[in-house]
Amino acid sequence: MTAETQIKETVTANDVVLYMKGTKEMPQCGFSSRVAGVLNFMGVDFTDVNVLADDQIRQGIKDYSDWPTIPQLYVKGEFVGGCDIITEMTLSGELDKLFDDEGITYSKDAAEKIREANG
Repeated sequence: MTAETQIKETVTANDVVLYMKGTKEMPQCGFSSRVAGVLNFMGVDFTDVNVLADDQIRQGIKDYSDWPTIPQLYVKGEFVGGCDIITEMTLSGELDKLFDDEGITYSKDAAEKIREANG
């Protein structure tokens, strides 16, 4: 199976996928830690893919999305963005709207707490 096929299967079989350095329990870089932390805090059920465990996936995800950096968040098979975009979307409420529109379960109270703490 090619990296592209594996990535496509992963992002279409799972509602929320985070390609990251490390795992949601043990992120291996600050940017991955920030996005995983937001998703964990908001109670989002997501699949994590550790790009450090597979060089083909690490390069393959960059080619798949045409986005040069990791982490990368996918919701319902669509690429949403990396750390800066997810941070901005969280603070503006756009991430809440995306989750609402796509039927993703999350804690609205936790999302508000993130905004309050960063307001």
